[in-house]
Amino acid sequence: MYGKTLSSLFLVSDMNFGLAIGLIIGCFIVALGIGIFVGIFVNKKLTESKLGKVQAREQKIIDDAKNECKALKKEAILEAKEQELQLRNEFERESKEKKIELQKQEQRILQKEDSLDKKEEALSKKNDALEQQKKELANKELEIKKTQDKINHQHELMISELEKVAQLTKEEAKQILSNEILDETRHDVALQVRNIEQTAKDEATQEAKKIISLAIQRCAADHASEITVSVVQLPSDDMKARLIGREGRNIRAIENATGIELIIDDTPEVVILSGFDPVRREIARLSLEKLITDGRIHPARIEETVEKVKKEMDAEIKAAGESAMFEVGIFGLHPEIIKLLGRLKYRTSYGQNVYKHSIEVAQLAGLMASELGLDVNLAKRAGLLHDIGKAVDHEQEGTHIQLGADLAKKYRESAKVINAIAAHHGDCEPTTIEAVLVAAADGVSGARPGARRETGTNYVKRLEKLEELAGKFKGVDKCYAIQAGREVRVIVNPEKIDDAQTLFLAKDIAKKIEKELEYPGQIKVNVIREFRASEFAK
Repeated sequence: MYGKTLSSLFLVSDMNFGLAIGLIIGCFIVALGIGIFVGIFVNKKLTESKLGKVQAREQKIIDDAKNECKALKKEAILEAKEQELQLRNEFERESKEKKIELQKQEQRILQKEDSLDKKEEALSKKNDALEQQKKELANKELEIKKTQDKINHQHELMISELEKVAQLTKEEAKQILSNEILDETRHDVALQVRNIEQTAKDEATQEAKKIISLAIQRCAADHASEITVSVVQLPSDDMKARLIGREGRNIRAIENATGIELIIDDTPEVVILSGFDPVRREIARLSLEKLITDGRIHPARIEETVEKVKKEMDAEIKAAGESAMFEVGIFGLHPEIIKLLGRLKYRTSYGQNVYKHSIEVAQLAGLMASELGLDVNLAKRAGLLHDIGKAVDHEQEGTHIQLGADLAKKYRESAKVINAIAAHHGDCEPTTIEAVLVAAADGVSGARPGARRETGTNYVKRLEKLEELAGKFKGVDKCYAIQAGREVRVIVNPEKIDDAQTLFLAKDIAKKIEKELEYPGQIKVNVIREFRASEFAK
């Protein structure tokens, strides 16, 4: 009983608890709905309030923008008006200037027209004067012709009278006199001349051989061929990159400062210097060696080193010129001539050093002059200066003979020295025996074994090629290469080539030589046309 009662109590309590929970949930849902409604209402009000504020701010921004646009519009209008005024003033100013300039040009044109009118008037007067002079000259020519006719007539009368008296014509009298004189003297003179010429030639040849052999024996000079391209050794191939520099600035600085081209190729540890001026090439070589030794290679250091080497080179050139002068034993040369002599130390011809060659020629000429009892100092001076033109022939136009003679004149050398310089290759006639000795000494110095780099075989081939090339032209009879290939003499057939055509033939041969041959210096083309008339008496 008690148990039933307890279970029913638990049942009632469970029902009340569930009802309570349901009530609580229902109240919570109702409260949540009310909260959501209130939140929506409050949010709507807040949104409407914010929207009003935003619209008010937008209206204010729009009003401010309109006001600012009006201000900018006014400012732009004012600026446009100022610019228009400025352009108008500038246009008026330029118009005035152009107008003034046009007026000036018009005045100049008017002045030129006046000047031309005056010149035309003067020319007209000169033409009138010339016409008058022509008439006077024509009258004088008529008078002279009449006088000459009278003289010729009188001369013919006198000749006819003499012919009547002598019973001979003028041509017969001439022929008789010339035959008598020629018959009496021709035979004796011919024999004497032949004997004298043969004796003189034999004695002169023997004496010349003796003098030249003695001079060569007494003049001991070394001979070494030299090249015209300088080579600089590098400590390593890495130095090539340093010499080139960033984007090539170092190599450009060296080439601009020295005027010499640097050739950096695949050859290991070698840089080649190429240039026509031997002094500049030597400056570039010494500068490059100093830069490699120093290690500091940049444009500023390059320019500083090159300038320093140039000063040292000037002093060395002067010292070399003085040394040559003292070695030969002559004095009183102009300072500029001494410097030019020093420059020859770096000049070569066919591989032969021109400085040593000049000293040797001076010594040989002096020795031969002493053997003949001539002026030794004159021979030495002319021999030392005979190739002085080669010191400047890469800078000035002309042969080294012309340049050397001009330099000798400029620095007041004697006429005998100038003639020896001009005649040492046969371009003009020597006026002194010393000039002949200088030419002989020059030939001996260049022809001695080892003096020049060119071999005998190459020398003969070059001369044969020169003669062959000139002989291919139409009308050429014979060709001779002389003066060590410096001149080619072309003898033409006079029946095929006339005097006017010889000039064009010489030019054509010269152009052909320039195009097909390689040779040092220059080659003179001498075209000879000789006409001989022959007839046979039958």
